[in-house]
Amino acid sequence: MSGNRKKPGNHQKNRRAKAVKSSGIHRNPNQKSSSKKALEQKYSKQEWKPGNMVYPVPAVLVTVRDRAGKDNIITVAWTGTICTNPPMVYISVRPERHSYHMIKETGEFVINLTTRELVFATDYCGVKSGREIDKFQELHLTRQAASKVLAPLIEESPVNIECVVTECLELGSHHMFLAEVKAVHISESYLDAKGAFHLDQAEPIVYSHGEYFGLSQVLGTFGYSIKKK
Repeated sequence: MSGNRKKPGNHQKNRRAKAVKSSGIHRNPNQKSSSKKALEQKYSKQEWKPGNMVYPVPAVLVTVRDRAGKDNIITVAWTGTICTNPPMVYISVRPERHSYHMIKETGEFVINLTTRELVFATDYCGVKSGREIDKFQELHLTRQAASKVLAPLIEESPVNIECVVTECLELGSHHMFLAEVKAVHISESYLDAKGAFHLDQAEPIVYSHGEYFGLSQVLGTFGYSIKKK
C-alpha cells in the first residue's frame, strides 16, 4: 500500500520514547519485558495517507432477490454490527454492483457467514457478476427459504441473518445500508447438548489485505484480563 509517508521529527521521536518508557499495562504480567531499544523498534510508526486500515474484517455472502424473483449472491467485507437493541447491522455496497439495485428495490437481504468450506465461493462471488451467471447453480450452493424476507438463505452457511433496510446512506464510493435484523438461523450441527452455539467448529474466515484467513487459536475470553485467579 502506498501513501504519503513522513519521517518522524525530534518531537515525534521524544514522544514515542516517552510512550515506550511508560508502556506495559497492556502486557500480561507474566510476560518477560523487552529492552528499551527493542520496544522502540517494535513500536516505530510511519504516517500514511488516509485509507481503510481496519483489518481483518468478516467476509460474508449476502443473498438478495429482485422484484422479478431473480436471486444473486454478493461478497461483502464492509459489514458489521451497529446496534444491539434493536438488533441492527450494516453492509456497504458500491452502486455499480449488480446486487445494489436489487437491495434498493426490495429493501431486504440476508447475511450468510462464511467458513473454510465456503472460502472458494466467497472469493468467486466477489469477482464474478450475477448479471451473466446463476451463482447458486455455478457453485452448487443450496437455496433455503427465509422466514421474514424474500431473499434466500445459503443452506451451507452456519449462520443466516435476515435483514430489512431502514436507511441507505450515500457516502461516496460505497452506499451504506443500515438494516434491522428480523431473524437469525443457526445450523444445529454446531449446537451442543446444552444449546450453546460453537461457531469456531465451523471454521469461520476473515479477510485482510487481499487474503483470506482462518481463525485457529483462542487467545482469551471476554473479561479474562480482570478475572480473579
